[in-house]
Amino acid sequence: MNGTSMSGTRTVGEALIDLLAANGVEVVFGIPGVHTVELYRGLAGSAIRHITPRHEQGAGFMADGYARVTGKPGVALVITGPGLTNTITAMAQARQDSVPMLVISGVNRRNSLAQGRGLLHELPDQSAMVKSFALASHTLVDPAELPAVIAQAFAIMGSSRPGPVHIEIPTDVMPLPAGEIALRPTRPARPGTDAATLQRLAALCAGATRPVILCGGGAVSAGTAITALAEQLDAPVVLTTNARGLLAGHKLRVPASPSLAAVRALIAQADLVIALGTEMGQTDYDMYADGAFPPLASFVRVDIDALQLSREPRAALPVLSTVEAAVEGLLPLVSAHAGDGAARAQAAREAAWNGLSAKIRTEIDVIESIYRALPEAIIVGDSTQPVYAGNLYLDTARPLSWFNAATGFGALGYGPPAAVGAAIGAPGRPVVCLTGDGGFQFSLAEIGSAADAGATVIFLVWNNDGYQEIETYMLDCGIEPEGVKPSAPDFAAIAGAYGVPALSLADVAELGPALAAAAQRNGPSLIEIHQTRTRGASAP
Repeated sequence: MNGTSMSGTRTVGEALIDLLAANGVEVVFGIPGVHTVELYRGLAGSAIRHITPRHEQGAGFMADGYARVTGKPGVALVITGPGLTNTITAMAQARQDSVPMLVISGVNRRNSLAQGRGLLHELPDQSAMVKSFALASHTLVDPAELPAVIAQAFAIMGSSRPGPVHIEIPTDVMPLPAGEIALRPTRPARPGTDAATLQRLAALCAGATRPVILCGGGAVSAGTAITALAEQLDAPVVLTTNARGLLAGHKLRVPASPSLAAVRALIAQADLVIALGTEMGQTDYDMYADGAFPPLASFVRVDIDALQLSREPRAALPVLSTVEAAVEGLLPLVSAHAGDGAARAQAAREAAWNGLSAKIRTEIDVIESIYRALPEAIIVGDSTQPVYAGNLYLDTARPLSWFNAATGFGALGYGPPAAVGAAIGAPGRPVVCLTGDGGFQFSLAEIGSAADAGATVIFLVWNNDGYQEIETYMLDCGIEPEGVKPSAPDFAAIAGAYGVPALSLADVAELGPALAAAAQRNGPSLIEIHQTRTRGASAP
């Protein structure tokens, strides 16, 4: 192999690893099994690092966390049948949150497919199952198709709205000769808008006196251009959960959920709303499912996904483009506005904060204390009460330093493995996994994965003795709570069993020093905050 081509004596399994490396893959997450050992044949001799989770769902969530912090697809290798079905939840989360993920699985030999012979790990049709939610699923039946299938996978993940892609390789194809293969990286083509559309958008901007910009996760890579546009238009910028950190410290930022009444009032009073790379989904725009998000009189929507542009709320001007291309193309066409944008943004920030309960503000204070102790921290959240609070309102100093599973699909157990993936992808930054006692037990064993990988993950456990969010919701609905008090283990003892340092805090004031000490370790740590037994964790 000379870097541009590969000898025909390599097997499909070995060629797969070469093609992944040619496309920039540096890490894969997986658990080997008898149905995938041939995919591992070339792994040890490659530059690709393998991380072993304790469960295939963990492999998918690790790939998700890795992808979010690196911007590159996360890759998981899983076995036929249960390995793939275990990964489905993580793939669905990636679909909802537009995270590029490549899942490569085995499947039984070609002459057994759809035959129902009772083979080990057999499913009637794996690919059909995955196609219901993945961007694509392909069964590799001919070794000669491998380069094209890999190229197609990376093109799909990189050209339009990202998400999960699945490739399954029959066990009898894996050891076959791959033939001569050229090792070329895929160069995805991304859409950009046309001059006429930009002129129409510029005209709308020129006529607006109270514009507002909405940013989603698809806008994160265009931060500099968005800041310049906001300043030109004097427009407050509302940041959804996955856009937090854009315009950090800027007077036009509004780091608060558009589900809050104060933010909705800001949007309702706008005479032009420009949505950049946001799905406009329920968990950001209608968290309380009250249907009270305001109608938008003049609405422009920029998105990389044509189907998304056809969905509600309908835009008067839909723009099919990357956010970078659209905003950078628009900037030369708009002149500077002088208005009250900074005052409107400040009023929205203050009203949003003042409208939160004392409990929620206390939980946000805890999150902010993490960033004070570790300014470079990436906080990866599970579905737990402080995370819900932070999604409602949180100022962060940089993009991609706050993300969680409480958006979109909302899978419990996401935080611990995703934090491991994030730590592998950003080894120079401390990663804090903010998880609840209930959600942590979905993927508790990934403490061991973090220890094995030497990942600097600080598992910060918010212990409220069960599923308190659900218990409160049941009470609010007049339902006698049931099933919401799962007992929690001694988390510190479990961490200790893996050789991981742990402590339980008596006072929230101890959190900063504990985080600073944990961040100095080469490996994971665990810190527990109990909502009622740790002083300062509950609102006075």
